[in-house]
Amino acid sequence: MASGNSWADQWDSTNNEEYNSNSASDVRREKGNGKMAKVKVVALSGLEKAKIVASVGVQKVKSGTSTGIKWIKNQYQKRTSK
Repeated sequence: MASGNSWADQWDSTNNEEYNSNSASDVRREKGNGKMAKVKVVALSGLEKAKIVASVGVQKVKSGTSTGIKWIKNQYQKRTSK
């Protein structure tokens, strides 16, 4: 049972030569015929748009929450000051 390798070593693919060797298909895939590069550009563009939309949404939520809390404080102060 004690093989000298930890659980992480057994499942880590970075030390495995089978996964580190560049086969001919890997080299062709890296060079690409342009289609994969175009897909990556479109995907990254979509990801950037999603990030922008998410950040704008977060800003709106923060602003709305702040406004709501201020309104609640004002309502409480009006009731307690009478």
